[in-house]
Amino acid sequence: MTPHESRRARSGMLVAALLLALAACKGGEQPAASTASDANVWPQVAWPLPEDPALEKRISELMASMSVEEKVGQLVQGDIGSLTPDDVRKYRLGSILAGGNSDPGGRYDASPAEWLALADAFYEASMDTSQGGKAIPVVFGIDAVHGQSNIVGATLFPHNIGLGAARNPELLRRIGEITALETRATGMEWTFAPTVAVPQDDRWGRTYEGYSESPQVVASYAGAMVEGLQGKVGTPDFLDGRHVIASVKHFLGDGGTTDGKDQGDTRISEAELVRIHAAGYPPAIAAGAQTAMASFNSVNGEKMHGNKPYLTDVLKGRIHFGGFVVGDWNGHGQVKGCTTTDCPATINAGLDMAMASDSWKGFYETTLAAAKAGTISQERLDDAVRRILRVKIRLGLFEAGKPSSRAAGGQFALIGAPEHRAVARQAVRESLVLLKNQGGVLPLSAKQRILVAGDGANDVGKQAGGWTLNWQGTGTTRKDFPNADSIYEGIAQQAKAAGGEAELAVDGKYTHRPDVALVVFGENPYAEFQGDLPTLAYKPGDETDLALIKQLKAEGIPVVAVFLSGRPLWVNREINAADAFVAAWLPGSEGAGIADVLLRKPDGSVQHDFKGKLSFSWPRTATQYANNVGQKDYDPLFAFGFGLTYADNGDLAALPEVSGVTGEEGAAGVFFARGDTGSGLALRLEDRTGQGVTVTKVPEALDGELLKVTGVDHLAQEDGRRLAWSGKGDAVVALQSHTALDLQRESNGDLMLLTTLRVDAAPSADAWLSVGCGTGCSARIAMTPTLAKLPVGQWTRVGVPLKCLAAAGADVGKLDRPWSMATAGTMTISVSRVALGALNEAETTVACAGV
Repeated sequence: MTPHESRRARSGMLVAALLLALAACKGGEQPAASTASDANVWPQVAWPLPEDPALEKRISELMASMSVEEKVGQLVQGDIGSLTPDDVRKYRLGSILAGGNSDPGGRYDASPAEWLALADAFYEASMDTSQGGKAIPVVFGIDAVHGQSNIVGATLFPHNIGLGAARNPELLRRIGEITALETRATGMEWTFAPTVAVPQDDRWGRTYEGYSESPQVVASYAGAMVEGLQGKVGTPDFLDGRHVIASVKHFLGDGGTTDGKDQGDTRISEAELVRIHAAGYPPAIAAGAQTAMASFNSVNGEKMHGNKPYLTDVLKGRIHFGGFVVGDWNGHGQVKGCTTTDCPATINAGLDMAMASDSWKGFYETTLAAAKAGTISQERLDDAVRRILRVKIRLGLFEAGKPSSRAAGGQFALIGAPEHRAVARQAVRESLVLLKNQGGVLPLSAKQRILVAGDGANDVGKQAGGWTLNWQGTGTTRKDFPNADSIYEGIAQQAKAAGGEAELAVDGKYTHRPDVALVVFGENPYAEFQGDLPTLAYKPGDETDLALIKQLKAEGIPVVAVFLSGRPLWVNREINAADAFVAAWLPGSEGAGIADVLLRKPDGSVQHDFKGKLSFSWPRTATQYANNVGQKDYDPLFAFGFGLTYADNGDLAALPEVSGVTGEEGAAGVFFARGDTGSGLALRLEDRTGQGVTVTKVPEALDGELLKVTGVDHLAQEDGRRLAWSGKGDAVVALQSHTALDLQRESNGDLMLLTTLRVDAAPSADAWLSVGCGTGCSARIAMTPTLAKLPVGQWTRVGVPLKCLAAAGADVGKLDRPWSMATAGTMTISVSRVALGALNEAETTVACAGV
């Protein structure tokens, strides 16, 4: 028995006791706590890479010459938005990443050449020994999660929810290969993919990152995607210059959090945790996944970034993972007793590399101190470093040279190459799910006059979704996608070739009466936090899309609805109103793949039939958000596996149009919109003593018209509020929450408090934007300089980073006032929306010191 095998055996024996200890400390309120016998539910997995004595000897010799400072540096990963090549040179950091909003020069549309130059600069810094230290190549990670989706012109594949509907593991393997190639061309060697979450509550904003609610579907894809990205173990392709290292994520239970909240708690028995949420890990590990990413969430109250029984005793011991464990964005800071800059507990729990994105320097310093003090043992430090070096050597980084000199480096013709786009287009075709085809209206003749309407008709950013050129996928324009076809463009190309005609009219106001209309609509791009929903009701309170379908139907025009979404949603009214209904998910760059299925060949025959089958159950009501295949009382509207073909009878009886939602439910993170406050919030006008009035109607005024509020139009009639301060004394307008709001998760990243406003009269004295949480923990940001610079009479989105408010003293974990504005002078502003949003959504960002 080798020492490595001996450690495995000891870990297998210890895991039961450790899990029992974990269960004991959780208390009786926990569900089906782990017991000694629970260890037996974990599968035994064979790590596919045999021990390599020569490799281990090489690592041992290198580590023997490394200082503790150099070893600690290997454990730290910083974000390119927060460090420089000089920092890597000085601190000998082991890795860098480009987060969702981090780009060369801070521009989301930086060129591939700029990305490659940046990768070269960081690599050369890591190999520069002029200031001392060992030449250990840095490894560059990026969220290439549906193609190399950070790069302008890259091939964008459907998000995972669509790929799950395709039921084609070999297609996933090819997608992995292409993603690896386009990633290598731009200089990175590591993608934070695949996500093998098994989402169980579709309100979760990351549902589209999961292939399916079914563990079996997820398991069938995990190994294929890892092999596509990395190459197959035992072949010359494995981790060669045309492949990248994969990161199977997020370990563990991210798809099962209570209430579908991102970074929440997954309360579940050990057996169910393994059966559902661990399903993707055995095949990914068997395929040789080189890294695993720890999850933000807790399991039964214990944060995964500090969970030794799972990270060490299960992942590395019980299921024999032989790569290294990386953290998620400052996730270590959520471990009990930790901050983002000080958390030896996460390393002791089994994290090998911390994603200390913007906290890397402080984390390095405290980890170094902990290693020198013995708080982190030399054995644990060496194990983490050995795991990291092992992966770097397997990847060939020590011999590879700078990224631009490698096999695919600088081959920018690979980015969005026609053969890559052809695979993405195939993925679109195979992912489409037909839910209704009344009277066989589909497929359509391309020789007809076709109207393409709806706000998704000609919007590549919308059809690509989140994690596209930036974190939330918002703020892009058509020029950002030079190697792409919108859905309208795909229809128009085929119609023209067949002698037909396609007209684009987003609002449905056509020039020539069409024979048929396609209405393309759905969710706007989002990622975590922003995507969390209170129910599965589609755009509650906004009936624009439904009205468009009904308008065209009332004119006697057949309507095919093409629905873009990152999850199944309650759209019974839209399904009823349309003649045909297609779930297109988030198809990515190849909108023409939809034309391939919806339109006939010029000779009238079918081009491509529908192949997609639901990988997520479709809800019967807007409150049926956790009704998954295999559960007791399973009763969806469209069951897991449903999907019509052209040979099927596509007629559908009228569906009930009662959503099941009681009361007002607002979108997550929206505090004021469409003239009304979000659920659980009230609009208050107050004087300096806190006395005032709750606004239930407009106009309304504070005593003596100290502050007056009236209705104002922005995008619709009286969808905003005009606020006029008289200058006769201090006055504040505030959004007051009935219960404290916890925005700690949202402040871990680049989310902002966005106010859509118009300056009607600039402030004559100091003006402040504030948040509050009771006495002693409010925070305010000076607004006068920002407001004074804005053009009078022009609407704009003004952003304040949540980090600024936290740094200014707010306890963002218990806000009862998520927004307020105050001044003692005269000022008139109009406000139409207050919400959380991504960094790039702000048209003007308020400067704040120290952040």
